[in-house]
Amino acid sequence: MRWPLKQAVFTLQEGGIIACPTEAVYGLSCDPLDAEAVHTLLMLKQRPIEKGLIIVASNTSQLEPYLSEMPATARKRVLASWPGPHTWLCPANPDVPVWLTGVHETLAVRVTAHPVMVALCNAFGGPLVSTSANLAGHRPQRTALGVQCQLGDRLDYILGGHTDPKAKPSTIRDAITNKVIRGS
Repeated sequence: MRWPLKQAVFTLQEGGIIACPTEAVYGLSCDPLDAEAVHTLLMLKQRPIEKGLIIVASNTSQLEPYLSEMPATARKRVLASWPGPHTWLCPANPDVPVWLTGVHETLAVRVTAHPVMVALCNAFGGPLVSTSANLAGHRPQRTALGVQCQLGDRLDYILGGHTDPKAKPSTIRDAITNKVIRGS
């Protein structure tokens, strides 16, 4: 494992907030089960807890503990879209913390195809919170420099990498109804 990835994993394990590249934009990430880290991320981003957050994984097995059963047709539809920039609102396991689901009974999940995020989730050993690296109401950042300029010393670490400058943030769909919540 290369040093920047080791540093990012160490920062996450210590309860830190990092920025890292995803398919379209840089994201802010932390350990989804670390309440203090998630609350710090929400305060940093100025995002209300009621909205919930996305968790991103390198494979479906990392998401299984977070999700409840869903109809076979919905499961098949979700799995067919991964890995890739497709976020799904899936029925959350009742034990999933409210800081992840917000006021919803679903959890926003994605299996990423981005090589840096795949490596990060694998090295961390599980999924990570992933929300766009920007303050609420500001444009998401596409570069490490953009993240540094907007969020700077509020972050514990920035893991470098590239985003696709032509890509749009992931689509968000309801897994059960297939309704588009956010299009790309």
